[in-house]
Amino acid sequence: MKHALITGAGSGIGAAIARTLSAEGYAVSLLGRRSQPLQATRDTLTANSRTCIVTCDVTDANSVAQAFSEASQALGPVEALINCAGAAPTTPFHKLDAAGWRQVMAVNLDGVFNCCAQVVPGMRERGSGRIINIASTASLKGYAYVSAYCAAKHGVLGLTRALALELADKGVTINAVCPGYTDTDIIRDAVANIVSKTGRSESEALATFTRTNPQGRLIEPEEVADTVSWLCSPKARSITGQAISVSGGETV
Repeated sequence: MKHALITGAGSGIGAAIARTLSAEGYAVSLLGRRSQPLQATRDTLTANSRTCIVTCDVTDANSVAQAFSEASQALGPVEALINCAGAAPTTPFHKLDAAGWRQVMAVNLDGVFNCCAQVVPGMRERGSGRIINIASTASLKGYAYVSAYCAAKHGVLGLTRALALELADKGVTINAVCPGYTDTDIIRDAVANIVSKTGRSESEALATFTRTNPQGRLIEPEEVADTVSWLCSPKARSITGQAISVSGGETV
């Protein structure tokens, strides 16, 4: 049974990926800052699936090292790493201070580096492995009011491409999956915030996000999870260094 480790597994896309991979027979390690959401995810997984819950702050290299050690002791070497932890606070650039910039970079970019650093040596030695970075369409284009997030996600894509070349002859693939606006708690909270601050209706607030998608809808977390599942499979062994947009054509 292969071991997949998912960061940000307590909700949204990370939880959907955990459910999909568990259903396909993976042993899954669920990483996040708080144990309660991780437990809630575990309760939705395939019955009798092998699962490990580890609380971890991906911005802290020591915390990451300890978490990966615990996960590997419980379920064996990590054969598929899915970096899904992230945060996208909205701030106009002229109000963004250095501390806010640094925090967004720490979660979205440093966290990916910290986790990759834990698995790459073992994957190189074994001659196999999969790394999938959930990078967002913000790695492919700009969005107003999230300049730090866009910069971090562009960095994730750069890291993905560079590392893919380093590992291409080692049996290891690394790709970025780039979802558009996805139907998660983050978007639902954003819609509620727009409604409360502007007085617009819920449908009008939701259109703020759906209108960027040529299909006129939010992406479902399961669509992202299915893309990750394919990239983890032997069928995708020639796919590496790619940015796969799951966005209804937004980045065409």
